[in-house]
Amino acid sequence: MSYIAALDVGTTTVRCFVLNEKCEIKSCSVEQVQLLNPKAGYFEIEPEGLWQQIVRVIQNALKDAALEPSQISCLGISSQRCTFLTWNHKTQEYFHNFITWKDLRSDTLVDEFNNSVAMKTLNNCAYALYLLTRSNRFLAGSVLKMMNGQVTLRLLYEIQNNTRLKEALKRKCVRVELLDSWILYKLRSGNGKNPQVEHISDVTSCTATGMFDPFQLQWSPMMKMLTGIEVSLLPKIVNNSYKDYGCIDPEDFGPEWKNCRIPITSSISDQCAAIFGSQCFKKGDVKITMGTGAFLDLITGDKCHASLKGMYPLVAWQYAKETTFCVEGAAHDMGTIIAWGQSCGLYANPSETEAMAESVEDTNGVYFVPAFSGLGAPINDHKAASGFIGITPSTQKEHLVRALLESIVFRLVKLVETAEEETKQQLKILRVDGGVSRNNFVCQFLANATGICVERARNAESSIMGAAYAAGLNSGLWNSFQDLAQFRDVDRCFEPQAQKYNEIRDRLNVWLKAVERFGNWY
Repeated sequence: MSYIAALDVGTTTVRCFVLNEKCEIKSCSVEQVQLLNPKAGYFEIEPEGLWQQIVRVIQNALKDAALEPSQISCLGISSQRCTFLTWNHKTQEYFHNFITWKDLRSDTLVDEFNNSVAMKTLNNCAYALYLLTRSNRFLAGSVLKMMNGQVTLRLLYEIQNNTRLKEALKRKCVRVELLDSWILYKLRSGNGKNPQVEHISDVTSCTATGMFDPFQLQWSPMMKMLTGIEVSLLPKIVNNSYKDYGCIDPEDFGPEWKNCRIPITSSISDQCAAIFGSQCFKKGDVKITMGTGAFLDLITGDKCHASLKGMYPLVAWQYAKETTFCVEGAAHDMGTIIAWGQSCGLYANPSETEAMAESVEDTNGVYFVPAFSGLGAPINDHKAASGFIGITPSTQKEHLVRALLESIVFRLVKLVETAEEETKQQLKILRVDGGVSRNNFVCQFLANATGICVERARNAESSIMGAAYAAGLNSGLWNSFQDLAQFRDVDRCFEPQAQKYNEIRDRLNVWLKAVERFGNWY
């Protein structure tokens, strides 16, 4: 029997699962990430504390599975994107904590760049070139905007405002780590004992940073022109069939690991891991991850799609020289909205929300706008505010809870519509994963609001499954995507209830009016 270890380092948890060659979960170990909030809008993770958590969950997962390290055939890694730090890897000096994808410290810079003469000139020139060449690359450039969720301007903010980083840049002893490149370095180098380990990052982690050109499949040359950031600071980009990851160095893992080195055979970003885990391998396949945030990813095939409404073109995976692309739309507040409702005392446990929402026929005219991190595509208003509207003396707690759940579904509906409109593809099945997908009300409401079947796998851990699939493919445990079909286990299909469609669409239109009221607030 072969065993795979799948490590998932997310925004809220660090997890390691051990699976056998039938993709049956034998054990798991989970620890909560301590997300630091030193200032309003700042969201950080202390790196050495995170490293100790990574070591512990790997150790504990093997221990709970009653396996020796030598029995693990390979390790696959899934990690959150657009979280980064800068450091001197030779001395292990960090110039700041990990700055996560949720961080808003560069908010002012985003506005300045998007309204600058340079950006407007770039957009206009790109559009002129598009008219001449009809190249999708220039069409994408004509609507290019900087976003908080990308690495680019958060990194530039640190370069401009972090004194220690400025001085280290002058001494040329700085490198930028994405979360995956840092994890790979720490695992492969024995926690820095071998600083010559190659500085690499998987293409699916690089593609979402804002510094990567998906049309040219390289770090963008425009980055230095716009921001002054040197490409030499960044990791080397590797594809998903990369063979030289090497092994885990046992330095920090205890005496039982002394003579054992587990091969690392894959590293993939969390959303692309979820694409793998949902087995969305064909053009037109779509998955929606419902976690801390919600991410819709639609496979567009071997062509990079240029979006005009804020859907982001990404590399879904790249094996050898064959690249498969997707477009992604994000609603950065989903699980965060449900957690906020709990913290406010609307319910004691998120599991209660389903029954509470179903206990009332509608929201009694109450609507909620879920914009703690602004509103992404296709609304594209990062200054929007969150809030309830329509509260009356007859409003009950259950109406508020239902309004919360309906609001996060309405955001998904707009993403689905935009994906269909921009790619000219009619979606037939929405494959959902993540913690919020366990809520039957949310899944059925999504099916009713879109008129599309919602398919939920029995195992909600799509990013873990994707990391395991990718690791197994690269280690030779399986030979093709077709070999993975046997592991797809559907829990439930939520069929749309046609009689409710028009009523929900009417409510969606009113919700859009509420969005307008809360728009451009901050």
